[in-house]
Amino acid sequence: MKRVTQKIISINYYRSISKLVLITFFTITIVSCSNDDDQPPASDGISQEIKNLIYFRGDEKASTVVITVPGGPSTELAAELVDYFSAIFNTTDILNVTVHQAQTLDPNIIEGNEITLNQAVNFNAESVETLYQVVKYFKDEGRTVYIAGISYGAFVTQELIAEKGIDVADKYLIMTGRLDINDAFWQGLAEGRPAEFENGVTPIVGTQPFDNILNRNEARLFAGLVMNRYTEDFNTIESLSNLTYIYGETDEAVGSLTTEEVTFLQSKNANIISGSGGHDDIFDDYLEQGFSEAFGIE
Repeated sequence: MKRVTQKIISINYYRSISKLVLITFFTITIVSCSNDDDQPPASDGISQEIKNLIYFRGDEKASTVVITVPGGPSTELAAELVDYFSAIFNTTDILNVTVHQAQTLDPNIIEGNEITLNQAVNFNAESVETLYQVVKYFKDEGRTVYIAGISYGAFVTQELIAEKGIDVADKYLIMTGRLDINDAFWQGLAEGRPAEFENGVTPIVGTQPFDNILNRNEARLFAGLVMNRYTEDFNTIESLSNLTYIYGETDEAVGSLTTEEVTFLQSKNANIISGSGGHDDIFDDYLEQGFSEAFGIE
């Protein structure tokens, strides 16, 4: 079996980014747009406490906030992804945001010592709570909040819904996630071993752990979320009509949704989009459709 070092838990955002010749993509300048005097601002800006937890592009006073929960788990905040979305979509009166996670606030927690699965679960809980604080902040200001969860971020987003409820945000886009991932897959990751899905269906788990401690710990962070059964966690939610779910039929990183998972989403009135490609293909080929159908953003 081929060893997949980061493939199982990250998405290739930058292949798409490299296609665009936009000088401003990799700057860290925050662009503020002037307000229309006829339209009252949604707020007086963003508090410093929240700024410490996020990277953002756009008008601080925008009435709509799109929060991207990226793939990974990475020790670096996904600033480039926010820059990318700000460049390719119409972001008039939209604030694009990504939120720190436990391991981006403190990379030492997974770069230093070996962590256990229980520690990984606790670190993920911290990440979900930080995301919740940011979402609640903007919602309490009366803004519209959309969440786009991608790959690892799909599971962080699902955990947010499971813990805080479907109404914590206004609408959701989940790409390349799963509801009930195979036990053999997450158990292999929990032991720090590489794992993938053959043809998007059959889990293939490496016999030996990753050589690098960071990769082993990243795998455990991923396992700490994908071990959950979200069809059970979401079963008490009456409707998922504000959720758009996009999956790849040959997704090698997390696997394709099963018939049971699709049926569950259909029973909850979720909008489902399936693609014939793998993990990265879905991001490349369906991102714009996803933002259009989920959020009405072109």
